[in-house]
Amino acid sequence: MSIVTFYGWEVEFDGDHHLRAEQEARSGRLYTMYHGTTVKSAQDIIQNGFRQSPDGMLGAGVYVSRDQKKAERYPLKSPVSDRVVLKLQVDCGKVKRIDTDNHPMQKTWHMQGYDTAWVPPNCGMKSVPSGLEEDCIWDPKRVEVADIAVGPNTTVLAQLRQLITQRKSQSTSTQSIGQGACNMCKTPNHPGHVVQPCWGCGENICTFMAKHMCSVRP
Repeated sequence: MSIVTFYGWEVEFDGDHHLRAEQEARSGRLYTMYHGTTVKSAQDIIQNGFRQSPDGMLGAGVYVSRDQKKAERYPLKSPVSDRVVLKLQVDCGKVKRIDTDNHPMQKTWHMQGYDTAWVPPNCGMKSVPSGLEEDCIWDPKRVEVADIAVGPNTTVLAQLRQLITQRKSQSTSTQSIGQGACNMCKTPNHPGHVVQPCWGCGENICTFMAKHMCSVRP
């Protein structure tokens, strides 16, 4: 039997995870989803974050979809000239599949320990006549605006993207002031990072570093 000894790692970042509508989300990963709203509401969401809808088909939460075409339909009573589709990064957490009408956990899934309710596409629910996929996220903090997928015109599109840039800049500054940064990986040092010697070369490393290759090879 042969033994392979390996020291070090390299991380490849994929910041734009797209789920197919029929795929079930994995906990702990960020996924790209969409939310349709008005221009004014889009401005408020970017600046202040999402708030829970008090009720809906799946109860309280933030309603989003992996299907951009579905998000483009909303708000249903708003003209196209006042519609915006926000591109989101969503941490789904623990997901409950709701795929039948009058499901026993249709509005109580969060009380059973779930973070997201998921209606898969073409599941036959009469309350989803379009057959398009839908998600309800309980905690608004799990949903972050990443970009604008659709805007009514180039002027509004540019204004909203400028707000996103400003918001991200403010968030980064707050983290840097409040938390400091790890000397090894340069990311906010919260929770505290463990710095320890590499078992191969003895160099001090942090497990949050994107890359480490030993200077001493076996």
